[in-house]
Amino acid sequence: MKQLILVVEDESNIANLITSVLKSADYQVVHAEKGHEALSLVASHNPDVIILDLGLPDMDGMEVIRAVREFYASPVIVVSARTHEREKVAALDGGADDYIMKPFSPPELLARIRTALRHKNMYTGGSAEPLSPLHTGGLVIDYDRRVVTLNGDMVHFTPVEYKIVTILGRHIGKVLTHDFIMKHVWGPYVNENHALRVNMANIRRKIEKNPAEPEYIVTEIGVGYRMTERE
Repeated sequence: MKQLILVVEDESNIANLITSVLKSADYQVVHAEKGHEALSLVASHNPDVIILDLGLPDMDGMEVIRAVREFYASPVIVVSARTHEREKVAALDGGADDYIMKPFSPPELLARIRTALRHKNMYTGGSAEPLSPLHTGGLVIDYDRRVVTLNGDMVHFTPVEYKIVTILGRHIGKVLTHDFIMKHVWGPYVNENHALRVNMANIRRKIEKNPAEPEYIVTEIGVGYRMTERE
């Protein structure tokens, strides 16, 4: 799966330039023109990096940073025409990982993104070091390559399904509550119990011999889900 970048920029010419540069570097891209739209896309798409302009039409970029930092831990790179040092410091203190001033060069932007991805902490709050592939029975989660295989065959997940599987894999053997999973997939602002159940049913259909009697991801009734450790 290609790494996904959310571009939050209301100026169409700049947004088109950034999108073109990112796609040419083999990233997936989603775009938002407004802050509230950006928050919705963060919750639904879980991007690997956010590229954020501070001057948005509906809310200030600093508000966006504060809001996403309540539930999102991956890098936020500010790209802004604001040059005053106090604004740069405020953005970085408020939760941004980097700050690039306009105008910028495409190679500089790509270099900053590569650096941010290398140093990012796992959204569960773990180490920034890449995790070793997880092996449980015939299921293998390669976190570095963002690939899941079952008995050697690649399993094709949606981005949300992949997030759910990797969250469970990083806590293998432990029960994760519905609220914990929902917070790390959709954020704290919405109740997605139904969406979680639907996605879990789809995941089981793809990896379980008998989805009604799962072996890899079991239900802890009334609590949540647990990925099992298998030989």
